[in-house]
Amino acid sequence: MKYLISLIVVISFGLIIYGFTLDNGQEALSHKYIGSGTLGLFLLAMPLFLIKESKGKKFKDYMLTDENVRKMQGKEPRNTDNQDSPKN
Repeated sequence: MKYLISLIVVISFGLIIYGFTLDNGQEALSHKYIGSGTLGLFLLAMPLFLIKESKGKKFKDYMLTDENVRKMQGKEPRNTDNQDSPKN
């Protein structure tokens, strides 16, 4: 999977660079190469990379909930009214 993603990225950058190096008389063809390279990056390579890297991760850990914000600030989580507070 890693090599497939790398291949798509290299081909996409190649298409974009080739599109920018075409002569001025071939503007329509140049735009097609640049657009194809951009689509390859953002519609193929990026989703494949995100799927590969996010396997086995809990998305709840990355969401900004009140509990996670308090953890980042070093504060203890708040108890709501209907929860018992720990008794010592």
